Amino acid sequence: MCGICGIWHVDGQSINSAAVHDATVRLRHRGPDDEGYLLVDTASGCQETRRGPDTSAELLMPEINESNQQAYNLAFGFRRLSILDISPAGHQPMSNADGSLWLIFNGEIYNYLELRAELQAKGYTFRTATDTEVILAAYDAWGEACLERFNGMWAFALWDNRQRRLFCARDRFGIKPFYYFWDRNTFAFASEIKALLLLTGLKPRANEPIIFDYLSSANLDHTPETFFADIYQLPPAHYLILQNNQLHLQRYWHIPLSHPAAEIADDTGYAQKFYELFEDAVRLHLRSDVAIGTCLSGGLDSSAIVYVANKLLFADQVINLDLVGQQQKTFSSCFEDKRFDERQYIQYVLTETGAEPNFTFPSPVGLLEDLSRLIWHQDEPFGSTSIYAQWCVMKLVAERGVKVLLDGQGGDEMLAGYHPYFNYYWGALAKQGHWTELWNEWQDYRAIYGTSTFELLIRTMRPHVPTTLLNWRRQLRRGNSLGLNLDFIKAHLHRVYQTPDYGGDLFHNFLYHGLTRISLPGLLHYEDRNSMAHSVEARVPFLDYRLVEYVFSLPANQKIKHGLTKAVMRNALKGVLPEAIRTRTDKMGFVTPERVWLTTALNDWLYDLVDSQSFRERGYFDVDQIRQVLKEHQQGSRDLTFLAWRWINLELWLRQMIDIDPVSGT
Repeated sequence: MCGICGIWHVDGQSINSAAVHDATVRLRHRGPDDEGYLLVDTASGCQETRRGPDTSAELLMPEINESNQQAYNLAFGFRRLSILDISPAGHQPMSNADGSLWLIFNGEIYNYLELRAELQAKGYTFRTATDTEVILAAYDAWGEACLERFNGMWAFALWDNRQRRLFCARDRFGIKPFYYFWDRNTFAFASEIKALLLLTGLKPRANEPIIFDYLSSANLDHTPETFFADIYQLPPAHYLILQNNQLHLQRYWHIPLSHPAAEIADDTGYAQKFYELFEDAVRLHLRSDVAIGTCLSGGLDSSAIVYVANKLLFADQVINLDLVGQQQKTFSSCFEDKRFDERQYIQYVLTETGAEPNFTFPSPVGLLEDLSRLIWHQDEPFGSTSIYAQWCVMKLVAERGVKVLLDGQGGDEMLAGYHPYFNYYWGALAKQGHWTELWNEWQDYRAIYGTSTFELLIRTMRPHVPTTLLNWRRQLRRGNSLGLNLDFIKAHLHRVYQTPDYGGDLFHNFLYHGLTRISLPGLLHYEDRNSMAHSVEARVPFLDYRLVEYVFSLPANQKIKHGLTKAVMRNALKGVLPEAIRTRTDKMGFVTPERVWLTTALNDWLYDLVDSQSFRERGYFDVDQIRQVLKEHQQGSRDLTFLAWRWINLELWLRQMIDIDPVSGT
């Protein structure tokens, strides 16, 4: 896990090495263990490496800011968080044997040992024990098709001096970030936007269409656009080639509609294959040369990882136990308010696995103290204060000396873990005319949640309403009653996003939408920034692409069945997890008492912000309407928690990241 940045003046202009150094330093939290630089004259092919203050003393090379008669128009900057082969041999930028390929890489290729053996059989030799060197050899052997062989998370940039081209790629789900700027003269990229601004000298400007999406629909990371004008992100499952002054983006992976293992015809067979793939995913994600731990919320996903990891660590001993200790270390966010506390479920896991508990207790006072840093590290506005609970967990992980953390992100999006998925499952059954099955599913749901038949009918029909109509209604309603300026709404009403057509039924299309557009991308953004802020590598075994491909190819009733989500997973974990967790129907995760905080400890702070001159002059808000609905919120007649947080977070982000130029400091 690392921080990368780079710039290529394709017009031949010389790079500013001081700006490259400053941008790389800005990424130091992502990799405090080492730094490195590459300078290239793309016309002549001349290239050299440079060092910085944190470069290992064993590596002898000139300083990055040392003057040189040679002019360079391409540069890489790199910060290393040492995870695999923690010796100086893992230094980046890394080249192949003849120096024709140079790579900077952020992430992990979990199947690097298997790929290494395959490449050795083809005649490749290796000088290090890193996955970085495996990427170089894989690209040399298979070109862009190497991406199809990788199982992991990655964002990398590879300079191919033979073809005078830059090859950049991002993993299938966008676990690792890659931002870029391109104006046909200069291409620049970085792991975080704040570094990209330094690298290019761009004055930050707010991207108002994205701000509208955020305020009206809570959308985040749903397009290649960002909250900053002219700065884009490379979409997940895409690579980018810059050659001959032409920029080309290409998708390299789709979730297939079918899977050979999904041809099994019974629940037991489906569950057995799921467990095999899940256990192997956790096994690969445990590969590490540094201390490793697990996230534990008490829910189904995190508990499953803790249980399976415990077996692999202590029964199978898949890694050196010196990296774990006598107990698996787990990390949890908790509250004294029982409504938001999951320690009763966490304790089930701790008792049966013997894992070591590590608890953190987020507070509104702590939030105010950390908020400026949190906003800075996130780069862009975020959806709720639950992100702060995760921040506190990552801080605790670092304090306990753990560098790698396994987390359950992705399980809900893959296995239909949220309640809106029921609507689309029922809607698909209705569209297909499966009335008996639909009726039975309604009854099972009612038995668990007590919903009326009328409400079930409305929810079943909702997915059939055109997306355009739903979005316009939602935006106009929110503008009139929830504080958005009507002129601002009218200027952006055209921004309506259709559910992408995965090629499956209504339910699977929506599942794909959540995985690729409306849910998971934002969660992965938070996970990366919160973990990297504390120099911790977060890993997400549920997003092993083999597991995702398998689950997506299963029948819908393997995701939802008898009123329960995650059907195939629950079946697979029977006898593995305690029944109290395996059959849980409520869902919490790392939440915060956000509504309580905003109506008590943070109440005066919220009103001061809404009444501020800058908030009133943004042009996004109807402040008088906001004050009115906030009164209703305080009285308990309306819950504006998440919308109110978006008002707050956007205003604070604008003050910190837009109003003050991070380059000039003014």
